[in-house]
Amino acid sequence: MSVLILALLCGAVVGLALGALGGGGGVLAVPALVYLLGLAPADAGTTSLVVVTITSVTALARHAGTGNIRWRTGALFAAAGVAPAIGASVLAHRIPQALLTTAFAVLAAFAALVMLRGLRAARGAGRPVASASRAAAPEQAVAASRSGHTGRTGTPAVQPEPRRAATSTEAEDAGGVEAPSGSVGRAGYVRTAMAGAGLGAVTGLLGVGGGFLAVPALVSVLRLPMRKAVGTSLVVILINSVVSLATRMAAGGTSLDLAVFGPFVGAAVLGAWDGKRLAAKLSGAALQRTFAVVLLAMAAFMLIDVIV
Repeated sequence: MSVLILALLCGAVVGLALGALGGGGGVLAVPALVYLLGLAPADAGTTSLVVVTITSVTALARHAGTGNIRWRTGALFAAAGVAPAIGASVLAHRIPQALLTTAFAVLAAFAALVMLRGLRAARGAGRPVASASRAAAPEQAVAASRSGHTGRTGTPAVQPEPRRAATSTEAEDAGGVEAPSGSVGRAGYVRTAMAGAGLGAVTGLLGVGGGFLAVPALVSVLRLPMRKAVGTSLVVILINSVVSLATRMAAGGTSLDLAVFGPFVGAAVLGAWDGKRLAAKLSGAALQRTFAVVLLAMAAFMLIDVIV
């Protein structure tokens, strides 16, 4: 099979995953580029960053008018990761490939476990599962949060719960009211800075967006409602990706094979649109479970490859 056809097929699969799940493209793109198209891990990360950047811009454009993006919060969160992203991007071409592959395998396994844990939590609470995990799928998470709206038949998808006093977080989600400035506390800001720095380092080193890390941090540390967390995470992902990509290109040492780069990125972007239609037809839980199993198998394969 020619390199062109293989690059188109791999890019299309990555794009379908992005469109159907709303995230996880980088986690799939890097192994495909390394093991199927023969790129070095660092060069594969650079190509993956291009895909993540383009899809983040597209998703931000769709979310911009919804009121679910905290631009300032996202910018401040990402600011903590700028320096680590720059440093990690420079180191990406200097770290032994075996160590880079091992780190990526661990990250892929962690992402899969986060996704499976979200499925179990949703099943235990009796909630319908969206077409992607809320930590890794911004668009489907927004759709899931509106699952109580009436469907085509006019009947509620979920029976309303008895009325109760809304918490501060729920009130903010409903009315867009900012949380009190002192509600996070100094320790919360320290944790936010640490989370932002860690995400920036992961993006710079491995070439992935890291939405499955950003969303839980925004929810648990900054107490953002889920809809605003998934929208705000796009700002964080975009800034980290652009910084990492620019640093890699400026530092040199990146050799992009245009015969692979162009077809792969183009097919991934086009495939993302078809992935949205796929998500509307298939069970969200089935998609997440399949994706998680693929990630675990891929992580195991990468670790075995490093050891052997």
